[in-house]
Amino acid sequence: MFGGLGGLGSLGDIGNLMKMAKDFQGNMKNMKEELAKQEFSGASGGGTVKVTVSGAMQIKNVSIKPEAVDMSDLSLLEDMVLAATNNALDAAKKTLQEKMQEMTGGAIDLPSLF
Repeated sequence: MFGGLGGLGSLGDIGNLMKMAKDFQGNMKNMKEELAKQEFSGASGGGTVKVTVSGAMQIKNVSIKPEAVDMSDLSLLEDMVLAATNNALDAAKKTLQEKMQEMTGGAIDLPSLF
């Protein structure tokens, strides 16, 4: 009856595959919840601008030292905020990739997903 399913073989194999998928889904949920509780920081301008994001990729805090504000060159401040935000997001993504590598034994390549 299930002979046309390629290498899946018996119903036991399908059951094992479904259990593995369910376990993986549960592990992913737990990892996502754990990661969402973590915070990652990025800085620019020698630390005059700092941004903190959560593992859920939400900005939690932006800190700007007064010396970073030059009203005659606001584009520099905008660039520093952008750089600090990207640094924080990169740190969060790197941690996510490392945790996925641990969970999958390297079977899933996340850089293409983000």
